[in-house]
Amino acid sequence: MLTEDKIIGIYCLIDDLLKGINHQEDIRRRVSDSEVLFTAVVSALYFGGHQTHALHYVKQTGQVPLMLDKSRFNRRLHQMGMLLFGMFHQVGHYFKDVSCEHNYVIDSFPVAVCDNIRISNCRLLKGEQWRGYTASMRRYFYGVKVQLLTTASGIPVEFCFVPGCEHDSKGLEKLPFSLPPESNVYGDSAYTNYEIEDLMRETELISLNIQRKANSKRKDSQSAAFIKLSMRKQIESSISELKALFLRTIHAVTINGFLLKIALFPFALQLKKIN
Repeated sequence: MLTEDKIIGIYCLIDDLLKGINHQEDIRRRVSDSEVLFTAVVSALYFGGHQTHALHYVKQTGQVPLMLDKSRFNRRLHQMGMLLFGMFHQVGHYFKDVSCEHNYVIDSFPVAVCDNIRISNCRLLKGEQWRGYTASMRRYFYGVKVQLLTTASGIPVEFCFVPGCEHDSKGLEKLPFSLPPESNVYGDSAYTNYEIEDLMRETELISLNIQRKANSKRKDSQSAAFIKLSMRKQIESSISELKALFLRTIHAVTINGFLLKIALFPFALQLKKIN
């Protein structure tokens, strides 16, 4: 539910994060970077990523009375793309190191840029590497996969984008896995990669607890299988919560704009869970 207390809390968190990294901006601006990012997060949390609705809301309610028009807002937001990722990882760092969290869960979900029937007319992406298959839905899609790492309580701490055709086991090579020593990462059988499991255990002291298939070379005991299954239920709930924020389609003119809009959802969910 959209309430004034939640809105103010989100703004304060974003403003404190920018102050924490000593962010500098032009003092002549009428609308600060905090207000731009705050509006973008509000659009992801409460308007399905529809930024025009969020712009009207913050202006009409007096939250940001001098809010920019849609075109200038988009330009400012695109300029802060890397800043947005940095803030997300800053909050993730708090939960990984300061709160001494040691249990994490990894999973992926697809985000299509268009319906399959419109692939030939798609302007954002070109090439077969973007065509993927979702086994749980038994359908193909054309777009990207989001590899998501959350805490055991479902707070996103790391994510990355990969082409739709890329197998989940490759996602283990893309995520930074900047985790405390002796951390446990749980995932489904799609992340099976014995070489990376051994390497991370030896060099980073991180245990990859991946669910095993029936024909796996490293079988699980019944107790281990139960623990892995229980841990994975949390990220499934988090992904469902994350996808519930999405509109049916994400409108974007460029691939960078498309990815930026997707990135706002994990960041918004992260702030929501700590607010």
